Amino acid sequence: MEKENGDTFQCKCLELPWKNNAQSVSCIPEGIYRVIIRHSQKYSRHLHITNVDGRSYILVHWGNYAGSKNPKTGSPDIRGCVLVGKAHLDIDGDGLRDITASKVTFNKMMSYVEDGDEVELEICGNGGPYAPLT
Repeated sequence: MEKENGDTFQCKCLELPWKNNAQSVSCIPEGIYRVIIRHSQKYSRHLHITNVDGRSYILVHWGNYAGSKNPKTGSPDIRGCVLVGKAHLDIDGDGLRDITASKVTFNKMMSYVEDGDEVELEICGNGGPYAPLT
């Protein structure tokens, strides 16, 4: 994530697998997105990724399970949103990638941004044009 003044924040993210950008079951396409602060009853102050073609309300919030089922709720923590955390790890031993320290990382990220900030988020991976250099 990069602010207009050049400050950056980096962390691990976890999304659903690519399924042609289908709502509620797919990650979003790779790219650079404008992010705004949003407030809701469920997540309080969090990030909203805007201008995602064919999608709405793509949020950045906390959670540990994308493909796996959260043992507390019986369902994944996202349906198209982005989870943030410290590291990828198979927390529950089901063979699927989960993410650790999500609430701590989320709170650190949210302390980095202020209401009204213009923020860019780069989604990369899977070898596409925004994939990290190795």
